[in-house]
Amino acid sequence: MGAPALWDAEGLPVVIVKVGGGKGLNLEGLAEDVARLDEGVLIVHGANAWRDELAERLGVRLEVLTSASGYASVLSDEPLMELMLMAYAGLRNKRLVEALLRRGVRAVGLTGLDGAVIRGRRNAAIRAREGDRIVLKRDLSGKPREVNAALLHLLLAAGYTPVLTVPIADENGFAVNSENDEVVALLQETFRARCVVHLIEAEGFLADRSDPASAIASLSRDELARLEADAPGRFRRKLRAILRTLEAGPVWVAIADGRAPHPLEGALSGKGTVIQ
Repeated sequence: MGAPALWDAEGLPVVIVKVGGGKGLNLEGLAEDVARLDEGVLIVHGANAWRDELAERLGVRLEVLTSASGYASVLSDEPLMELMLMAYAGLRNKRLVEALLRRGVRAVGLTGLDGAVIRGRRNAAIRAREGDRIVLKRDLSGKPREVNAALLHLLLAAGYTPVLTVPIADENGFAVNSENDEVVALLQETFRARCVVHLIEAEGFLADRSDPASAIASLSRDELARLEADAPGRFRRKLRAILRTLEAGPVWVAIADGRAPHPLEGALSGKGTVIQ
């Protein structure tokens, strides 16, 4: 099942691509696929593997929290924010921009801070579980709320490919951590793209996460909602963000293998898991 025509609310052809933060993803193949597309592309990427590697090399301890509602996340303190600026805004972002530029794609690397392209509201506190207790943890994290659509439209209309990542800007202009999947959902609400692709280190949504061959070909929104309710940790947060993407309006969503020789091309041709 191929993707439908891809147009944003102002008539610019666009596809939104979320690139996971694992080291197994094929950035070179992705860059080749983007170079062959006639549509404009908004790319949002993670860098968890690079962040964790830098933390180990620099001796920074990462504290993982489980919220009262069951979502897992890393405590975003000041040392983590410095790691993120190195790993997300630096290493991962610029290597992806480099791969695109080498294929003739006019890529522009941005964090949510740059031009306040993604602005949010800092979390007052996180209600986290510590054993049988619920405690309040304050950190540098927040929810994305606004997109500087004028800036992104300007870039897309001029033939540039924005390559976005966290941190985002809070209401006072400070850098805060956020979930890239939630950034993707916000971008889709803003641009009304009919196609959103999530590239991960699996062949699609796995019915059995211990079985790489158990990818599900298609899911309805209701089926995804039932799976989200039972999903563990960070994966539950990802599914919640995809559900938000679907709630914004008609959209074709693909969860596909980012390790493939041509990951975006494969996703747009219907490989992986399609959600409508």
